[in-house]
Amino acid sequence: MPRHLVLVGLPGAGKSTIGRMVAEELGTSVMDVDAFLVRQMGMPVSQIFGKYGEAEFRSMERGAVRAALAGPPLVLVPGGGWAAQEGELEAAAASSLIVYLKCPPATAAKRVERGEVRPLLRAEDPAERMRALLAEREPYYLRAPHHVDVGQQPAQAAAAAIVAIAKRDGGW
Repeated sequence: MPRHLVLVGLPGAGKSTIGRMVAEELGTSVMDVDAFLVRQMGMPVSQIFGKYGEAEFRSMERGAVRAALAGPPLVLVPGGGWAAQEGELEAAAASSLIVYLKCPPATAAKRVERGEVRPLLRAEDPAERMRALLAEREPYYLRAPHHVDVGQQPAQAAAAAIVAIAKRDGGW
């Protein structure tokens, strides 16, 4: 039986885009946790943060991830901060194949500029803020058993590499 496939990395690394491609190729569903919480709460992530605070958002995120991991195997795309919560990667590893999408902070910052304003990236210098997030979170991301460099290759190539990992090590 296949294992869940969990993609971790910085905001803007391409987790959502690549996750959809991987799920399509594997013939399974994808759950984007941020998008799920936006639908559930009826407001964008920035408003969830503003109204409830980061700690409550992280609690909602943990609950959504745990519920998804209790269901049938899928591609799971948590927010960039999920993996940096102590114990979450280890708990997910029991039922999941975890892949770190490694992306240079400057590239991730440029990609994020095109989307919704993210609460933790509101800064005078988004690239510098992204470097700070990477310094804080990468020790957790590096715990993932698989790493795919997504900074310089097209999303399709990264997705193909992840599909190969899933078929080799994840039972797909």
